[in-house]
Amino acid sequence: MNHISKKLFFSLFIFFLVFSMLYCSKKKEPESALEPIAAPDFTLPDLNGKMVSLKDFKGKVIILDFWATWCPPCREEIPQFVDLYSQYKEKGVEIIGIALDQEGEKVVKPFSETYNIKYPVLIGGEEVSAVYGGIRGIPTTFVIDRKGNIVKKYVGFRDREVFEEDIKALI
Repeated sequence: MNHISKKLFFSLFIFFLVFSMLYCSKKKEPESALEPIAAPDFTLPDLNGKMVSLKDFKGKVIILDFWATWCPPCREEIPQFVDLYSQYKEKGVEIIGIALDQEGEKVVKPFSETYNIKYPVLIGGEEVSAVYGGIRGIPTTFVIDRKGNIVKKYVGFRDREVFEEDIKALI
């Protein structure tokens, strides 16, 4: 490897490292208990190409999780969401994962199969991120009540118990 290639490689490595630390971290921002505001609707493809809208889940308590396959804290949260979905789906709770991977279904579908994700996983991007106030870090998770209002927002990893308390308060 010549000198220029080494510099380029090192520069790209540092950029990726800094980007990863800023965008995907276990560092938690304080939770936001929000004045309830209507959750913006969206229509996104699921892993089979079917178009799914938020309004399809009207009347349910929703955990809306923005994540990516390459994000370690996201990967850590997913088994908790799988368990919560299994436990509470019959009580009117829906978990929706919006994957922000640039490679889309190509990487998200095998990941979802490996992690045995049974809840809806949709392929998102900048447009849906923007309508939710701009996703500054992942995971970012919104808790939406049965009326369709966002009542909480979490940036960063949270333990299962945090979401379970929110679910119990809303069902």
